[in-house]
Amino acid sequence: MAEPDPRPATSFVATTGLVIDEVSATSLRGHADLGEQHHTAWGTVHGGVYASLVESAGGAGAEHAVSGRDQIAVGVHNGTDFLRASTGGRVDVIAEALFQGRSQQLWDVVISQQDSGKVLARGQLRLQNTPRPEGA
Repeated sequence: MAEPDPRPATSFVATTGLVIDEVSATSLRGHADLGEQHHTAWGTVHGGVYASLVESAGGAGAEHAVSGRDQIAVGVHNGTDFLRASTGGRVDVIAEALFQGRSQQLWDVVISQQDSGKVLARGQLRLQNTPRPEGA
């Protein structure tokens, strides 16, 4: 059963607009409200926002998966494809685990325009499961 993420967003994640609605060990559902603060000089959402949403959503799901093992999940590769330009609005962010091993995980993240359902960006995030640092 998925549950809301109880942790507050860091200021960086808050700037991207990501809100985590549900998270489990194998999936995450969230959304973001994108606007002018996310635009390039040409008035469309910056690709770095999409890459950051992929990193944040996949990372939060992966972290949830290993939290009971006294580990953290650290992103080691983010491959995000930008499929369609957008000027903003609410986007849905869906992340699903493709592979979860002892030492690595691979997550697929899809970002879609909520009102049309059209996919704006899609990425895969590979993460390394590592021991939780002291004091973290």
